[in-house]
Amino acid sequence: MKLVVQVKLLPTPVQAAALEATLRACNEAATWVSGVAFKKNVKSNFALREHTYRQIKARWGLGAQAAQHVIKKTCDAYATLKSALKAGNLGRPGSKRYRRAAQKPVVFRPQGAQPYDDRMLSWQIDQRRISIWTTAGRMKDVAITAAPEQLATLALHRKGESDLVYRDGIWFLNATCDVPEAAPNTDPVDFLGVDLGIVNIATTSDGEIMAGRELTRIRARERTLRTKLRKKNTPSAKRRMKKRRRKEARRAKDINHKIAKHLVAEAERTGRGIALEDLTGIRERVRLRKPQRATHSSWSFAQLGQFIAYKARRAGVPVVHVDPAYTSRTCAECGHIDRANRVSQAWFACRNCGFVGHADRNSSRNIRARAWELWRRGAQSTAPAPRPEPECGTGRKRSTTASGARSASPGL
Repeated sequence: MKLVVQVKLLPTPVQAAALEATLRACNEAATWVSGVAFKKNVKSNFALREHTYRQIKARWGLGAQAAQHVIKKTCDAYATLKSALKAGNLGRPGSKRYRRAAQKPVVFRPQGAQPYDDRMLSWQIDQRRISIWTTAGRMKDVAITAAPEQLATLALHRKGESDLVYRDGIWFLNATCDVPEAAPNTDPVDFLGVDLGIVNIATTSDGEIMAGRELTRIRARERTLRTKLRKKNTPSAKRRMKKRRRKEARRAKDINHKIAKHLVAEAERTGRGIALEDLTGIRERVRLRKPQRATHSSWSFAQLGQFIAYKARRAGVPVVHVDPAYTSRTCAECGHIDRANRVSQAWFACRNCGFVGHADRNSSRNIRARAWELWRRGAQSTAPAPRPEPECGTGRKRSTTASGARSASPGL
């Protein structure tokens, strides 16, 4: 399976200046290539090379490999845009947002990520050094740092391209690794039901509750602080907002990683699979009062589900997604369904048999029972093949391609 290991670079000021100049040159060239592709309606890699390859090398002084990667990432950006338009992520055809995205060429941020292959980048992992191509020439002995397990994964499984990323004043390399999966457990003894929520991030059918109250309080405090800083609108306030803009996302991502790791380890230890609710489209289905919208929109259940999926695949743990309908209203003891069973957010009291218990624990037991029934009927793991996820890193504020492209429309 594909994983992305994120490595931090520790360049000297001279090396950092060369890296920044390289990113700017590559992204300026990519924006020009995008204009040519849009004007001539040529979006395939080899066809676009005929119109742009020599000009890129002559005008921006890029090497052969860098020029080819610039063209390729431009084609990838248009492929991503086409998929987003087809999926309806940019509004309906004919809408203002759709037209703004489709009727202008893709624009690349000056410091957008740039892919590197093994001809442009070499690793000395034991020395914690890299040698990397720049527009100022080959730079050797650029220091890197990462956790020991990340470096071990790099040394054993690195394969394919790496992306040079500049974010919040820090340089990173996102390296693709092809990590072998464990043999799947085709005969689980049972399933560990997991109920995902906002107040309690994850509650298991074993009765374990991973509460999200601290994260909710932190998010509320951050929203209040952002409101105050926007009203103040001074240079120092803007600097502080820029510094803190991804802090909340990093914290939530770290918590999700820890929860996913714990759930997969528990399921692997006990020989069970993992049962989750299929929450696809829940944001569109649920209607909320205005005070609840910000909390619901910041609920990162999809990210937690992705983390559980790829960690489970790596450990060979089967994952089954079940229909979430009425799991919170159904009694796990007698099966009676009644809206009145859900007394409050925290408590469940069955109107039929009198069972009283924690509401999320009751839901997780229903999820476990549904998954076990599906599995006995012959259903295999329903966990989708996860996209490569960083083993360590931060969340993104906007949706972008791996190469840092965005449409001229602010909605992309």
